[in-house]
Amino acid sequence: MEHIDMQNMERLVPDTSVIIEGLLSDKVKSDNIKANEIIIHEAVIAELEHQANLGKAIGFLGLDEIKRIKKLSAEKKFELSFKGSRPKAAEIRHASLGEIDSLIRQLAYDEDATLITSDKVQSEVAIAKGMKVIYYRRPEKGLRKLKLERFFDETTMSVHLRENVPPYAKKGMPGKWEFKELRKSLLKQDEIQDMSREIIEDAKLRKDGFIEIERTGSTIVQLGSFRIVITRPPFSDGWEITAVRPVKRLSLADYKLSEKLMDRVAEQAEGVLVAGAPGMGKTTFAQALAEYYAGQDKIVKTVEAPRDLILPERITQYAISYGDAQEIHDILLLSRPDYTIFDEMRNTDDFKLFADLRLAGVGMVGVVHATSPVDAIQRFIGRVEMGVIPQVIDTVIFIKNGFVNKVLSLKMTVKVPSGMTEADLARPVVVINDFETGKLEYEIYSYGEQTVVIPVQGSREKTGAHKLAETTILAEFQKYSGNAEVEVLSDNKCVVYVPEEDIARIIGKQGTTITAIEKKLGIGIDIKSLDDKDGPKNTGENFSAKGAAKPAKIQESGGQKEIPFEIQHKKNQLMIDLGMEMQNRDFSIYVGDEFILSAKAGKTGAIKIKKSNNIGRRLMDAINKREKLRMVA
Repeated sequence: MEHIDMQNMERLVPDTSVIIEGLLSDKVKSDNIKANEIIIHEAVIAELEHQANLGKAIGFLGLDEIKRIKKLSAEKKFELSFKGSRPKAAEIRHASLGEIDSLIRQLAYDEDATLITSDKVQSEVAIAKGMKVIYYRRPEKGLRKLKLERFFDETTMSVHLRENVPPYAKKGMPGKWEFKELRKSLLKQDEIQDMSREIIEDAKLRKDGFIEIERTGSTIVQLGSFRIVITRPPFSDGWEITAVRPVKRLSLADYKLSEKLMDRVAEQAEGVLVAGAPGMGKTTFAQALAEYYAGQDKIVKTVEAPRDLILPERITQYAISYGDAQEIHDILLLSRPDYTIFDEMRNTDDFKLFADLRLAGVGMVGVVHATSPVDAIQRFIGRVEMGVIPQVIDTVIFIKNGFVNKVLSLKMTVKVPSGMTEADLARPVVVINDFETGKLEYEIYSYGEQTVVIPVQGSREKTGAHKLAETTILAEFQKYSGNAEVEVLSDNKCVVYVPEEDIARIIGKQGTTITAIEKKLGIGIDIKSLDDKDGPKNTGENFSAKGAAKPAKIQESGGQKEIPFEIQHKKNQLMIDLGMEMQNRDFSIYVGDEFILSAKAGKTGAIKIKKSNNIGRRLMDAINKREKLRMVA
């Protein structure tokens, strides 16, 4: 600041920067500045009017400052005057290029007055021209405490201030908070406006503060750890301030993720969605994830609107509100980050940018509002082609009450969608599984012209009618095949699995046999090979075991003969060996007195039963329980 005798200044000309920041009234009120006359250029009034007409807070704050100076002129006995010609519209539009500053400097020069400014460039130009100038350096961070901060304590999540209403705050933790009244007296408009001016001034002065978004009737400010939204008429029906501050900062270890999920996050997941309802802790988790990746020596960037993540200096935070999608795209690809945290994805452009960067090979973590995990995926439908959704998103982490509530994984396959039975309905399907259990929960596929998300019902108990139908159908097909398995799909459709060699005989010439069976049973029947039926996986070991019974001699049983046998366990089947002398003969298999199956021995005197069908499973169960098996001729 140039040394000037403050007490003997006759004239003083402030520029717009000093007016907006409210410095002049403070200095005059505290007698740090004394002058006989303060001259305000009409250009300052025009610029503030222009800003106010655009709905920007700095316009209103500057006009309020002039009103304070006017009031002080009567108290401190100095003259307040307005001089200079009103600038043209083009000069107002180009204020940022120095047009208005030039007019103010010229007025100070012509009046032989002292220019007062907090704009470094303005002061340097004035000094270069040999003018009298006072430059007030903008105060550094931490010189004062915001009035807003008195409403916060260590448990306060957010404060809600509105004119003519008592101040309220949310206190507690995400998912467990209370809405409390902070005082009985109502907030006056002047009090809220004063806090708004202070917030905006500090956002311009502090290194950790900035005005993120300014629109007609609303201003979004990031000030240290505070995210502040200011609204005013005509956008809202009254002045309002909402300030949010993180209650607790967590590391990824605090979330106690399963080992399986930690492996996924650390090594495989590169298209992650962090979803949850507002206030549930999504941003806090994303913050922990960003710090974890940075701690793994990864290059991490963030894309935010507004920038409210509290992160280490090594992580660069980009504001999409100050750039466009193309600029963010170019910067991120050229700076080659390993991971990008995209906080608060809202509109179509955000989702398309996320997908574009992910397909370019950048690891992406997106934060979205959603009331259930699948809702987060649905936000991409219609914005991204269905076929690339699994490439864009591979993991969805749903946050509830501050902790991980559910994790989904996605992959693409070609299959018949669940609930459909016809093989020709197979199509590309995005399957969504519970990550921890592997259980199929949802399927995404095209149906007609629409892309639909269908919840997959869990396995349900068969109804009594379906069980009865299976028994009847199985009895009918045992006339044609000794090894059949029935699966009833609905009241009018079933699938019968039989050995490959029996299929032609069951279908008959030109389908006459199967048609007759369908007419007799009153149900549509699909015939498939047993080899096509997926069964439980086996360990792959081949071993042999003796049967539960091998009598030394053939025993008579009610006019029937019990035949000695051996059971061999192959990879996928049980082989009942009766001996070569029993080839091509019919036998009945019993477990105790329970009839299980009628079958014909093959050319080698053996009966083969697939382990994965109902009969095979029943026989395996009987062997494990050491029940008596009987072969009756």
